[in-house]
Amino acid sequence: MFIINAQIFGKVYFYRLTIPFSVIVSSLIKFGIQFLLFIGIWLAYLAAGYQVYPTWGMALVPYLIILMAMLGLGFGLVISAMTTKYRDLAFLIAFGVQLAMYATPVIYPLSQVKGKMLLVVLANPMTSIIESFKYAFLGAGSIVPMHLLYSTCFTVGVLILGILVFNRVEKSFVDTV
Repeated sequence: MFIINAQIFGKVYFYRLTIPFSVIVSSLIKFGIQFLLFIGIWLAYLAAGYQVYPTWGMALVPYLIILMAMLGLGFGLVISAMTTKYRDLAFLIAFGVQLAMYATPVIYPLSQVKGKMLLVVLANPMTSIIESFKYAFLGAGSIVPMHLLYSTCFTVGVLILGILVFNRVEKSFVDTV
């Protein structure tokens, strides 16, 4: 995102965190539109008598969305700060994101994961968020407060790390971009 907007950085000084925040805000708007479509389809399934029931987990949905946005912002800040200097890192990150998808129980239930792999899957901060969404809208999955606490602490840590790394790299930003 910084390489694409490189011509802006040299002309006028502005707070550099504005660009990652704008990406997060535009992504949240897109997510909101998609979420409204999902809610419409979910309500249609509910009205048709399918086994999708509202649960108390729906109260956590705004918190889960904010948690995902903060996690995305934190990782985005770290990755964008690093890819300004090491441009080939973007390819490695894309591959790593694809691998991380397999460590997130999106298409398989967490209850099917056993042994050492359970620790690997639970180490992914998105696991508890995805499981909470599943429980909120499908009644499947689970909401484990300790797992959500881990995701929250991990997210705050990554966000602080991202801001620190970004502010450090920002000083030499125009030269490397």
